[in-house]
Amino acid sequence: MDDKTIVMAADHAGYQMKEYIKKQLVQEGYSPVDYGTDSDESVDYPDFAHKVGEAIESGAYSRGLVFCGSGNGVNMTVNKHKGVRSALCWNEEIARLARAHNNANVCALPARFIPAQDAWRIVKMFLSSEFEGGRHEKRVDKIEIQK
Repeated sequence: MDDKTIVMAADHAGYQMKEYIKKQLVQEGYSPVDYGTDSDESVDYPDFAHKVGEAIESGAYSRGLVFCGSGNGVNMTVNKHKGVRSALCWNEEIARLARAHNNANVCALPARFIPAQDAWRIVKMFLSSEFEGGRHEKRVDKIEIQK
């Protein structure tokens, strides 16, 4: 898996932010893989968020970004997939901690509540932060339900 390849998806409310972030990613040398949606016409967020969850669950990609109005719907959806640890991030510190303490591999963004420029700073922090491991490792290991 290439660290520069980022899978992403949005519903209609997150479409404009997704497009903005995608352009920023390309300018920074990333290769975004866009699972839609491709307009701001109303769609059902699970149809697109599940694609990101499936891509990460399968091991095809290691990190993703999802966008919807509140960020909650897409966040809940991708977290249904084994191995996905999505965090709803509304500022840079939350994004940093999601990576450092929770080893989050998906960042969910609330498009109706933060400006696109703030979203880009959040994404940059998310992508540049590393998991600290150590005392956090055993906690992250407990996230997956063991059957």
